[in-house]
Amino acid sequence: MNYRYSDYSVEQLRQEVGKLKEKLQKAEQLGNVSEAAIYERKMQVALAYTLNPDDFKAGQIYSLRNDIGHRFKVERLKGVFAWGNRVNLLGEVYEETEAIPISLLENENA
Repeated sequence: MNYRYSDYSVEQLRQEVGKLKEKLQKAEQLGNVSEAAIYERKMQVALAYTLNPDDFKAGQIYSLRNDIGHRFKVERLKGVFAWGNRVNLLGEVYEETEAIPISLLENENA
C-alpha cells in the first residue's frame, strides 16, 4: 500500500530516508546515474516533510545545498516546496521559476 510522505510520522520519514540513502548508494556504485538522481530527489522530498515550512519566508534568498554556484530566491511556499528563481554568484536572477523541496534551502546566516 502506498502512503504519502505527509501521512508519515517523523520517525517513519527518517526510516524512509535511510532506505532511500541505501538505494542511492547502491545505484551510484552500479553507475546508474538517472536512478541515483531519482533516489536523491525522493530523499530530499522526504526530508522536507521533517522541516517546518514556517521557518522559510517568501522574499528571502537562501543558499542551496549541493550547489555552491547558486542561491534561491523564494517567491512563495506551498506545502514543503519553495517556488522561486535561482540566483547566480553575480546576483543575476534566472527567469525560469521552479519548485524545490525546502530541505535544499539553507539560511545564509546560519
